[in-house]
Amino acid sequence: MTNLKVHSPAPADPEGDLAALRVDCARMAPHWAAPAHAESRPVPPSLIHGVTVPVRSARLLDAMSDYGD
Repeated sequence: MTNLKVHSPAPADPEGDLAALRVDCARMAPHWAAPAHAESRPVPPSLIHGVTVPVRSARLLDAMSDYGD
């Protein structure tokens, strides 16, 4: 059986501010593991294929401002 208890000192505040978010992240950081060293190698363009963007999504993105108005 799954234990559904959540160990949280306070209920989540959907209207929380940045300070509350930072506290939540700091509390969760010990639970996240990061690799000691992640190698990233360039991918040749010949291996990048099969990506399609629907016309409607492309139009939406094209209509968006780059930096906001």
